[in-house]
Amino acid sequence: MRWWAVANFVSNAGTWMQLTVQNLLVLQITGSAAATGLSVSVQAAPGLLFGLMGGTVVDRWPRKLTAAVGQALLGAVALVTAVLVAMDGLDLPVLLVLAAVTGLIATVDGPACALLGNDLVRTEDVPSAIGVGSLVHSAGRLVGAALAGVAVGLLGTSAAYAANGLSFLFVACVIPFLRAARTSGPEAPGGGADTPSERTEEAALTAREGLAFFMRRPRLVALAGLNGISALFGRNYSLTLVVLVTGPLAGTAESFSKVSTVLAVGGIVGAVLGARLRRPGVRLVGVLTVAGALLQVLAGLSPSLALLLVLVLPMAVAESVSDTAQSTVLQTDPPARMRGRVLGAWSSIRTVWGLAAPPALGLMMELAGVRAALVGGGLIVTAAVAAGYFLRGRGPRRITPARVADAAVPARAGLETAA
Repeated sequence: MRWWAVANFVSNAGTWMQLTVQNLLVLQITGSAAATGLSVSVQAAPGLLFGLMGGTVVDRWPRKLTAAVGQALLGAVALVTAVLVAMDGLDLPVLLVLAAVTGLIATVDGPACALLGNDLVRTEDVPSAIGVGSLVHSAGRLVGAALAGVAVGLLGTSAAYAANGLSFLFVACVIPFLRAARTSGPEAPGGGADTPSERTEEAALTAREGLAFFMRRPRLVALAGLNGISALFGRNYSLTLVVLVTGPLAGTAESFSKVSTVLAVGGIVGAVLGARLRRPGVRLVGVLTVAGALLQVLAGLSPSLALLLVLVLPMAVAESVSDTAQSTVLQTDPPARMRGRVLGAWSSIRTVWGLAAPPALGLMMELAGVRAALVGGGLIVTAAVAAGYFLRGRGPRRITPARVADAAVPARAGLETAA
C-alpha cells in the first residue's frame, strides 16, 4: 500500500502538471476560449458515454492487468502529445482526438486503479485506504500545480506532458510488484459469484443491468442526488470564487492564487480526517454537504479577502471529507462482483453533473451576480438536503427477495456497511 501511495502521488503530480498547462496550450493553438471549453468536454464525454461499459470491463478482467495496461496507455498518449508539442505539430483536431482517447482509456483505468488500491489492505482498513488515496490526490494537486510553472519556465510546455507520461509509466511498472492483502475481482475465489448459477448470471450482466443495480440501491441513489445538487449550486469553487475575488472583492490573480492554495491545504486536511473514518454513511455525506453549503453562503456575503480565506479552509475540509466518505460507500456498499459497474455508473452520473454545472453556475452569476449565486446556491442545497431527510421513509417499504439477496452478498463477503 505504501508503494501504491507513492506511485499515485507521482501520477497525480504529473496529471496536475499537465492540467495546469493544458487550457493554456489550447488557447495558444487556437486563440479561442470556446475551443478550450470544447477540449474539456471532449475529454469528459467518454465518461458519460462509456462509463458503464468501462466498469463492466473492470468487473470481468484481472484488476492488476487492467490497471497496468490503462496506465501504460495513458502514459503513451501523454508522451505522444509531448513530442507533438515539442515539434510544433499539434493542431486542434489532433488535440481533440488525443483528448477523446485519454477520456476513453480513463473510463476503464479509473475504477480499476481505485479498486486495486482496496485489494492491498484488509477489509476493515478499506476506508482508511480510500482516505489515503484522497490525501495523495490533494497533495499531488498542490505539488503538480507548483511544478508545472517551474517545468514550463525551464523546458517549455511539452515538459508537463512528458512528466505526466513518465509518471503513468512509473505506476505501470510498480503495479506488477504489488502484493494484495486479499484477492477480489474475477480472479478471486470469493470476489465474484459463489455458485455456478450465480457465475452464469454474472456473465449475463451487462452495463445496462449495472446501472439498474445502482438505481435499486437507495444509498447509492441518495449519494448521486447529493452530488448532483452540490455540483449544480456549489462546490465549483474554482469557477465561483475566482469571480468573487476578482469582482466584488477587487482582488488580483495573485489573490485568487492564495485562495487556491488554501483550498488545496483544506483538501489535504480533509483527506487526513477522512482517512480516519471507519464506517461512513450517506447521513454523514448529507451533514457535510449542508455544512459546506452554509459556509458557501457566508463566503458569498464576505466583505473582504481575509475573511474569505478564513471561510475557504473549512469549506475545502468539508468537501474533501465528504468526497472520501462517498468513495468509501461506493466501493464497499455493493457486492464485490458489482463494484466496477457501480463505479462506472457513478462516473457517468458525475460526468452529467460535471458538464451541466459550469454553464448553470455561469448563467446564475450572469443574471444575479456572484454573491447572489453563492448565497442562493448554498440555501438551495441546504433546503434540498433537508427536504430529502424529512421525506425519506415516508412511503411504504417492501422487502423483496432481490433486496434480501443483495444484502446477503456483502454479508457473505464479511463486509461492514454503514447504516
